Amino acid sequence: MSVILAAKRTAVVPRGGAFARLEIEDLGAPVVQALLQQAGIAAAQVDELILSNALGAGGNPARRVALAAGLPERVAGLTVDRQCAGGLDAVLLAHALVGSGCAEVVIAGGVESYSRRPMRLRTDPDGGPAVGYDQARFTPWPDRDPAMAEAAAALALRLGISRSAQDAWAVASHAKARVAPGEIVPLVGQQRDVFARGLHMAVAARAKVVAGTITAANAAVAADGAAFVLVVSQRVAARLASGASGMRILGGATLGGDPQEPGLAPVAAIRDVLARARIGVDQVAVAEVMEAYAVQAIACVDGAGLDVARVNQGGGALARGHPIGASGAVLAVRLFYELQAGIGLAAIAAAGGIGTALLVQR
Repeated sequence: MSVILAAKRTAVVPRGGAFARLEIEDLGAPVVQALLQQAGIAAAQVDELILSNALGAGGNPARRVALAAGLPERVAGLTVDRQCAGGLDAVLLAHALVGSGCAEVVIAGGVESYSRRPMRLRTDPDGGPAVGYDQARFTPWPDRDPAMAEAAAALALRLGISRSAQDAWAVASHAKARVAPGEIVPLVGQQRDVFARGLHMAVAARAKVVAGTITAANAAVAADGAAFVLVVSQRVAARLASGASGMRILGGATLGGDPQEPGLAPVAAIRDVLARARIGVDQVAVAEVMEAYAVQAIACVDGAGLDVARVNQGGGALARGHPIGASGAVLAVRLFYELQAGIGLAAIAAAGGIGTALLVQR
């Protein structure tokens, strides 16, 4: 068993905003340092840092963040790419390392900069000009690799989830938006999620259509941000005075589903992790469910049978933004502060038909 002993994140800032000039390590290192300070653990005690990044085009961002944060040079750093699910998968990898006895102190999370992402070009083997692209390929089949907004629109159509229902979810997300004291590490003057606003149905109804019933109001904006949690062994947690405030990780699951309906993939992961822990969905006190699109959140909540009143109680990504590789880790951080007692769940969908769920208890 492992314990999440501390959790910190930056504010989530839309692309081109206050974080536009920051490199990956500029976003991540201050969060790592604040995390260690919160837990009362020295940098020398860290065994590994696992970081999710989807847009950085290699270079092992985890190593860069580890060095910039002043971790020992022996901390090699591991970067993972599971797109939107990566930040939550980093936490599950840390849990596996600690649970296997291979490590006792692991920092896990994600960092993403939409503002500083490299340009993407595909070379021509025949010597022609390189061709730019925005979305990477997520399957080997062009006819089963939809753009994310189009996949969300198709899901809404198939499930009969109207635009007004999606807009209402987005309006509620903005209305609930809040952060706990100490959750956000101030960075270049940003101490809150700047995108949250007083969104109303009339405003949402005028939003630009992206695809079908998907609009600029009920889809999360591209954003920059970083989030990390500290995963430690029970022995380390017991040794520290703050151990009593930690969250025990009960389990996790990452499962693949239909690549054409990525928004539904977390449902199977949620069911799997609850079944293996022998916990009923009605026992979940707090759930953090990703809101890349309102329809995705609605479909996951309905499909898993979650109590909507217990979901995203402090708002979701529709009110914050979506820093892809960091978004799953943001959910874990939010869960750390929202869950006061009982069972907590975080779940996220990823391109290619992937769903990840994390189950914890405080």
